[in-house]
Amino acid sequence: MKKRAPYNRTIELKAEEIVTYKKKLIKLENSISVNEIENKIINQNIFEALSFLPENFVDLLFIDQPYNLDKQFSSISFKSMEIEEYEEWMNSWLKKIVRILKPNASVYICGDWKSSTAIFNSAKKYFKIQNRITWEREKGRGAKTNWKNCSEDIWFCTMSGKYKFNVEDVKLKRKVLAPYKTDSGKPKDWNNDGKENYRITYPSNIWTDITVPFWSMPENTDHPTQKPEKLLAKIILASSNKGDFIFDPFLGSGTTAVAAKKLGRKYSGIEIDENFCCIAEKRLTEAEKDKSIQGFHDGVFWERNTFNEQKIK
Repeated sequence: MKKRAPYNRTIELKAEEIVTYKKKLIKLENSISVNEIENKIINQNIFEALSFLPENFVDLLFIDQPYNLDKQFSSISFKSMEIEEYEEWMNSWLKKIVRILKPNASVYICGDWKSSTAIFNSAKKYFKIQNRITWEREKGRGAKTNWKNCSEDIWFCTMSGKYKFNVEDVKLKRKVLAPYKTDSGKPKDWNNDGKENYRITYPSNIWTDITVPFWSMPENTDHPTQKPEKLLAKIILASSNKGDFIFDPFLGSGTTAVAAKKLGRKYSGIEIDENFCCIAEKRLTEAEKDKSIQGFHDGVFWERNTFNEQKIK
């Protein structure tokens, strides 16, 4: 175990926990039913596992594949490629995923500016592209010879023109800095909760309220590209209903599964690294006791750096 600072809350595994959580992982060797993978993590190479998955069972697919960068993922490394080669790599597994999706399924594919062209070209072959979300990453060092890279994209796609979008479940609570009033002195399109003026707004495709997990957050892990639970909560609430099946073919340290469990959805995913699978299982175990999601309270998402957004479990 790494030696951490006193207030570092990064999730770690003890030797006995690894033994326990490894027993929960599954590997696919034959075709399998939906019930057999429900709420299970598949510890396997994606190309091996995809062939054994059942057809038409996924309501929401979240894809956070390695971006086109040199990156070390614990025991696995990924090397950057020419953009055309990266697109071919994406097609090699994306075309095998389509059959597991329901006709009204939604698909979200993560990326950055460098992989954006390849993602768009691949996605349009199999799905209807509905939008591109850009979310602000407030972490990262500055660049002396370029603009600081502090954003990532998520391509919102669907299998057809018929899909779920629960807009009332993903509204954002924003501070009102200029609280205009009507002629009678009443608030004009805003409220006050006793602490501050606020407005409940409809979500846009620009997300500036996301906090990237860091050392003092209880959801933080050592995964180098971990997505925040709040980000997944937005997607899951918008594009699925309770009881729906959420699938993630690059599960990493398990954020998709954890958010799905906390929000009453079924889940499964594929992850090749055993250590990350065990971390995911630990997070899922802890989610049985604590279903809170930092930044999501009272049925709305709070702006970053507001009091309720920063509540620590």
